[in-house]
Amino acid sequence: MQTVNERGSLPGSLSEEQLKKLAMRETMAIRISNFTNLILFIAKVFASFESRSLAVIASTLDSLLDLLSGFILWFTSYAMRKPNHYRYPIGKKRMQPVGIIVFASVMATLGLQILLESVRELITKFQLNLDPEKEKWMIVIMTSVTVVKFVLMVYCRRFENEIVRAYAQDHFFDVITNSTGLATAVLAIRYQWWIDPTGAIFIALYTMATWAKTVVENVWSLVGKTAPPDFLTKLTYLIWNHHEEIKHIDTVRAYTFGSHYFVEVDIVLPGNMPLSNAHNIGETLQEKVEHLPEVERAFVHVDFEYTHRPEHKSR
Repeated sequence: MQTVNERGSLPGSLSEEQLKKLAMRETMAIRISNFTNLILFIAKVFASFESRSLAVIASTLDSLLDLLSGFILWFTSYAMRKPNHYRYPIGKKRMQPVGIIVFASVMATLGLQILLESVRELITKFQLNLDPEKEKWMIVIMTSVTVVKFVLMVYCRRFENEIVRAYAQDHFFDVITNSTGLATAVLAIRYQWWIDPTGAIFIALYTMATWAKTVVENVWSLVGKTAPPDFLTKLTYLIWNHHEEIKHIDTVRAYTFGSHYFVEVDIVLPGNMPLSNAHNIGETLQEKVEHLPEVERAFVHVDFEYTHRPEHKSR
């Protein structure tokens, strides 16, 4: 905060050219993930057809929804890069958590469907019968898919973009479900029939728990939850040291409005200060606060006293 006060910006901030290159790399990560999901889905369809394992089928249906969810995330990413200041005067960054919520909801729905099908197989005592040649093909395909997904997970985790991070989470989820599906299918063929639907139940519960947590996190980011105390403390320090003419800080408020914070600040300046000076102090403070990476927009209200009631009251 001291550096921001002195320089007006964060140390090591990316230039406009560097930001463009980063956006291109993020777009490339999304395209690679979508193309790979398509190829792996085709391979897993073959493995499901050959094995008839419910756990493998659960993993394949997950890949099918990866394609749908990938389209959702790609669309939100594309829409955010096409601003329209007339129809969306404050930008489209809220599309990011909305897209992730839709993505996570679809994945959780898949988990519920697999859970119901697994319970049905346990009740009917469905048993797998697979010859050694088909079993070998299933193992090769599912192992290859798991390795590719692990590599994509490591690659996507290098980015800070929330949409690319959602892909990384999805790839990690696939590593878990593919490994579990393969292991339970092989064990069910060689030992006990009930291992396969039990593994599918584990995949379904893991799917529902993981993506339900993601939904909750992104819902909180849209409902205006307050920033943590340490961030408000940093803001207060930055505001108080912004200019020597600031006599009081009436309000410091930061709340989620998507993936970043909106900040509201009320400062008190001398009542006899010229309007031009007061405006410059408020405007430079707004620009300084908006340089923080966690902040999307900042609103600075300038007043000459702080004994009045708040201007804005929630209804």
